[in-house]
Amino acid sequence: MVILVRHGRTEANARGLLLGRLDPELDELGVEQARALGERLAASTTSRLRIVTSPLRRTRATAHAIADALDAARGATVPVEVDERWIELDYGELDGRPLGEIPAEAWAQWRADPTFAPPGGESLVELGHRVRRAMVELQDADETDDVVVVSHVSPIKAAVAWALDVGDEVTWRLFLAPASITRIALRPTGPSLQLFNETAHLA
Repeated sequence: MVILVRHGRTEANARGLLLGRLDPELDELGVEQARALGERLAASTTSRLRIVTSPLRRTRATAHAIADALDAARGATVPVEVDERWIELDYGELDGRPLGEIPAEAWAQWRADPTFAPPGGESLVELGHRVRRAMVELQDADETDDVVVVSHVSPIKAAVAWALDVGDEVTWRLFLAPASITRIALRPTGPSLQLFNETAHLA
């Protein structure tokens, strides 16, 4: 099972900014969300476990909160591995801008063409290629029962697109909350989306 976790909230998320490769810390609520994620996963994952994370601070902090909760619950340290392929989409010149300031024509082009990339940034197709490679690698590595991947909105949506065998444009039809959990089972017959955008642990 691959358990895809979106990081906890940052101030940039709370302000409605487009957040890609910028590297803010979790805000106060985000830290609490990361703790809640850890408690939830400590109670619902197998004894054999890996944790993989994007290199950005908001994901690494979330991953270490999960590792700490697992350590406290099981008395066994789970190492956190960094994998650059799980970094957020590169928004280029749009990174850090309020969503409402993105020109309407840019949104229209983005939605219509998954090969569109913001100036200096990355397209959904490019993102999809690197995430698909990461998912296939996890599918081929039969070492553990569960792998927790702590990442961002766009890579998690790309992983769901891979599991469903659909195009990268599906990202525009999916909503993913901060600190949410998505589960994809890896089976000999192919991947299966088991759960999407679970947030009950945040209640």
